[in-house]
Amino acid sequence: MINQLVIASFPGSESLDATAKSLILSEVRQVAAGNIFKEPTPEIQAAVAHLKSLQQLSSVAIIAVVAAAMAIGAFLGYRVIGNRFRARHSVERSVTYFMMFSSLVAIVTTLGIISSLVFEAIQFFSKVPVTEFLFGLRWEPQIAMRADQVAGQGAFGVIPVLFGTFVISGIAMLVAVPTGILSAIYLTEYSDKRFRAVVKPLLEILAGVPTVVYGFFAVLTVAPAVRSLGLSLGIDASPNSALAAGAVMGVMIIPFISSLSDDALASVPRAMREGSYALGATKGETIRKVLLPAALPGIVGGVLLALSRAVGETMIVVMAAGLIAKMTVNPFDAVTTVTVQIVTLLIGDSEFDNPKTLAAFALGLILFIVTLILNLIALRTVRKYREKY
Repeated sequence: MINQLVIASFPGSESLDATAKSLILSEVRQVAAGNIFKEPTPEIQAAVAHLKSLQQLSSVAIIAVVAAAMAIGAFLGYRVIGNRFRARHSVERSVTYFMMFSSLVAIVTTLGIISSLVFEAIQFFSKVPVTEFLFGLRWEPQIAMRADQVAGQGAFGVIPVLFGTFVISGIAMLVAVPTGILSAIYLTEYSDKRFRAVVKPLLEILAGVPTVVYGFFAVLTVAPAVRSLGLSLGIDASPNSALAAGAVMGVMIIPFISSLSDDALASVPRAMREGSYALGATKGETIRKVLLPAALPGIVGGVLLALSRAVGETMIVVMAAGLIAKMTVNPFDAVTTVTVQIVTLLIGDSEFDNPKTLAAFALGLILFIVTLILNLIALRTVRKYREKY
């Protein structure tokens, strides 16, 4: 409204087009802000004065409107207050509605993500058969840019990609789960308070280190060491091996498992420990037969979080793993993962309706389904042991 009033006060504004009005308004605002590069014309000076007066008037109007709204609200609130008015009920009802709205936002966001993946995946499956995608053993998403190009038949079998994902995630879990749980047991049951006060925050800080830092560590340090180890054993090790990516990923997720397992063990009631000792159990027997079963739901939650992080990790595997999909269990060989292929497929200037680009959404849908299945299994396990202990 202020812009329209300023332009309307400018001489000859009726004959100006939108571009000229925008330039004049920009110059007026620059002069009003003190950014003067040349002597402004009298018309511009008059427009600047008019702009400043309108801004002052708008400030006064805003203050008056806010004050009036506050006065009306206070008056209405005073009229409502009475013996029969229960402010607590109204506040609780408002908080309940707000929490319902927050839950609805989370649900709608999740449904939006799922629907977008499903819609684009349907477009992909209209070009590539579902059976070929789910049961194919060759992943070479190469699509011809021209109709006469020979290398135009791509292969979209997802099995090798999933195989590489599970190989790297399995190596990471083999590194992280024993180390994380054992470190949590030591911090909870054996270490003194001073050592715990130092190590516990350090583990939590490690959980916040950017994954690209771990990726550089994998490329510059771990991958060459793994290759040298393989060559010394007479194994033809790849520069980008599954062992290097999985080991560094395992180091990355150790803080998650250790911190959550430590919290789960620390939350076990002290009476269970003392009851075990009263029956003559040793410290090791108490840990194995009392603490670990009682803390299993929390430990499973930590392992689940770490596994989800490992399956969805991108930067480490992009930098340390390979791009070629292979079905191999050799940890010294290069494999690829679902997230690496998603990044690779979406890089470039391919058309959006190209099967190569749409394959990224199909992979995203598969990754979502796999993660959902893992979550359901973990929830069932947690519920089972929670009922027991």
